[in-house]
Amino acid sequence: MEFWEGFVEALRMVFTLDSTVVEITMRTILVSGSATLLAMVVGVPIGYALARARFRGRSFALGAVYTGMGFPPVVVGLFVFLMLVRSGPLGGLELIYTRQAMVIAQFIISVPLVIGFTAASIQSLPPALGDLLATLGAGRIRTLLLLAREARLGLLAAVMAGFGAVISEVGASMTVGGNIAGDTRVLTTAIVLETSRGQNAQAIALGFILLAMALAVNLLLTFVQQRPR
Repeated sequence: MEFWEGFVEALRMVFTLDSTVVEITMRTILVSGSATLLAMVVGVPIGYALARARFRGRSFALGAVYTGMGFPPVVVGLFVFLMLVRSGPLGGLELIYTRQAMVIAQFIISVPLVIGFTAASIQSLPPALGDLLATLGAGRIRTLLLLAREARLGLLAAVMAGFGAVISEVGASMTVGGNIAGDTRVLTTAIVLETSRGQNAQAIALGFILLAMALAVNLLLTFVQQRPR
């Protein structure tokens, strides 16, 4: 049975520290981790601003963010490809078919999720909480840290949603990265390659490793999220 063969092959790869699998796994963590980190750096402040600020067009901005949360990754990959290809407006940067291009595509996929979850978590707090903290003597930075602490469940959910979206996507990574062995091949694109070759056991093994890695990261974040205050 191919499923069982794939499971056994996954165990063999893990316990023997198969060099190719280790390389692809580390590259997957590097690319998706970098994209998620950048999405948090950009998305959390924007989400906070959308939750707290009052300005004309705010509802439209939130609607655009929520629409972006469901944007097809392959369409994002196509957009980034057209921007970075030699004939595109950013072709001079020579980023197409590089890990940097993959990070850019995954960042675009992840950042609406981070913004949306952050905005929702901040909006769930009492509206007057920020003013109350300021009245009690908390400075701007201290107020932001306290608000982040109160909204930590939602913020960690934003991390999990952003990371989960990019670690599992394949269309954008293959479109802008090219699935180049030793350079831009990650777990998802490797699974597609092995399946196309008819190496189903190998593909299933890589799938098990991908699932185990995603589960480990999400278990760690869930533990932090659910830890008593």
